[in-house]
Amino acid sequence: PIALLDKDLPVVALVPKNELWEKTISNIEESMARNSPIIAIATEGDKEIGHYSQNVIFTPDTEPELFPFMAVVPLQLFAYYIARQRGCDIDMPRNLAKSVTVE
Repeated sequence: PIALLDKDLPVVALVPKNELWEKTISNIEESMARNSPIIAIATEGDKEIGHYSQNVIFTPDTEPELFPFMAVVPLQLFAYYIARQRGCDIDMPRNLAKSVTVE
């Protein structure tokens, strides 16, 4: 919810260079107005994204339909390192009903 945005809540924005780019930028500007830090995952070659975020992870430029597949690896690594920094047990997350065992 937009009411939660402030300087302590970063926003991770997926910003592929496609027909929705301007609407996505509008959402980023809305977050910036509330002082939220922006972490953008953008398409390589997007020179304009630097105006909206100092923290940009670029993915290879590809067909727009493939952007989610290109963005998933940085997102998973981001989640992994944040969990480690917070001291979460990444091998046994809480509230997980099943566990993986090695025989």
